Amino acid sequence: MARSRATDSSVSRRNRSSYQDDDTISQDAPAGVQKIEATTTAWSRETLVASYALMWLIYFANNTQQGMSLALAPYVTGRFGKHSFTASVHVMASLIGGLMKLPLAKVLDIWGRPHGYAFCVGLLTTGLVMMAACNNLALYIAAQVFYSIGYGGLLYTLNIFIADTSALENRGLVIAFALSPNIITAWLGGPIGKAILTGPGLAWGFGMFAIIIPVITVPLFGIFMYNYHRAKKQDLLVFDIIGVLLVISGFVLFLLPFNLYHEQPEAWGSPLIIVMLIIGSALSIAFALWEKFFAPVKYLPWDLLANRTILGACTLGAVIFISHNLRDSYYISFLQVVNDLDLTTATYITNIYSVGACIWCIPVGISIRLSGRFRWLAWYFGVPLTILGVGLMVHFAQPGVSIGYVVMCQIMIAFAGGTLGVCEEMAVMAVVEHQHLAVVLAIGGMFASVGGAIGATAAAAIWQNVFSKRLMDYLPADTKSNFAAIYGALEVQRSYPMGSAARDAIIRAYTDTQRVMLIASTAVLVSAVVCVAVWKDLRVKDFKQTKGNVV
Repeated sequence: MARSRATDSSVSRRNRSSYQDDDTISQDAPAGVQKIEATTTAWSRETLVASYALMWLIYFANNTQQGMSLALAPYVTGRFGKHSFTASVHVMASLIGGLMKLPLAKVLDIWGRPHGYAFCVGLLTTGLVMMAACNNLALYIAAQVFYSIGYGGLLYTLNIFIADTSALENRGLVIAFALSPNIITAWLGGPIGKAILTGPGLAWGFGMFAIIIPVITVPLFGIFMYNYHRAKKQDLLVFDIIGVLLVISGFVLFLLPFNLYHEQPEAWGSPLIIVMLIIGSALSIAFALWEKFFAPVKYLPWDLLANRTILGACTLGAVIFISHNLRDSYYISFLQVVNDLDLTTATYITNIYSVGACIWCIPVGISIRLSGRFRWLAWYFGVPLTILGVGLMVHFAQPGVSIGYVVMCQIMIAFAGGTLGVCEEMAVMAVVEHQHLAVVLAIGGMFASVGGAIGATAAAAIWQNVFSKRLMDYLPADTKSNFAAIYGALEVQRSYPMGSAARDAIIRAYTDTQRVMLIASTAVLVSAVVCVAVWKDLRVKDFKQTKGNVV
């Protein structure tokens, strides 16, 4: 605790001392940071405005594509008879995408922002091309890995751009601006997904965006390169590749058995499951030993994690994503089966969170700008309202209850989520100097991705254990022979008419399973109280991180 206080104090002193700094370039910063500082000092206000306009368009295109992909996900897995794997396919992708953010932070700091940006666009496009071409679940999972690294990396790169080009006190508003495309795109993913599903087919949906995304990202890359000089050849890229491989392999091999055991004849007694658990655990231990005694460059920046505000904010991100993926991994299927909504309407319900959170970010940003503080918003509003909203879903997410109550809960969760999202990012950024922004944002993204993978793993385990048993118990005798087809495909589940004995059995199984996931999601959120409690109550107007012509 004494070390944590010392770290907090030293970080605060560094930032306060920089409050009076002029716009000279930080000579002790990595090359990529020095060059972005030189860029923001040299470029014009018009260039800055154009960059933000292009960034908005990129968010718009990416969010539209992401909305379509999420709407189609149950149908893609169902196409291979593996609807129960809807959550599982994202586990490895989320883990690898999140754990690669720290090496990517090094790339951005040493190579420069434009090069990392172009690299992520390339990976994202590769993933979309692979999705368009996939003809089995294994290839779809591999495509998700490429896509997740590229998509998460691109958004992360844009977040770094926001941090590089905005004053700390205005950053909440700038984050709200960047998220604002969700207010529109939330209503597009469902209709586009439905049109693709009933029209040209899944391959065209992914292939279309494999063309759109590169085209729409090129102009911003051009602005970056025009205003930005390449890093010097003598700058070396330094990160621990062995540590990266150990931590990724360890996490993936440990979590995957919880998603795959149900498919094995011997379940937990399967040699494959046992071997994966043993090797995953061994690699995780090996990573800890490597990091402690042998790593030439530490994978995790322990000096930053010793700061209680950074650690609390990062842990909060993990908690939020564990809770979110626990309750939402199968929720779009739930709405279509239990509430008999079509795909478009179901996406409207699930996207209430995106729309509400993005709208609410604006008053949150204004509140931070006026008050100069952010902790009180998370402590008195964000955390309590999130727990209340998810807790009420336990009662209202069942057949026979008006969908209006579900919408009410989603709005509450959305407003709370918008508050926590902005405050969490402000917390990790407010206590470090400019040269550490990429790293702390990478840590936050890594915690969130690992949390999302844990949440998806838990959801898949609950689904495969509870839903399969309840479905077999509830199905009428004359339908039990079709159990595998019903369990494996959303379209088969929806093919039984509302009011039929088979559909009622499917609805009961869905309701029981979703209730377990919602209770678990609510229980996880209790730890968010501790996460926010440890934050320092910082006044953002006291700090200056960026240099030059910024927002």
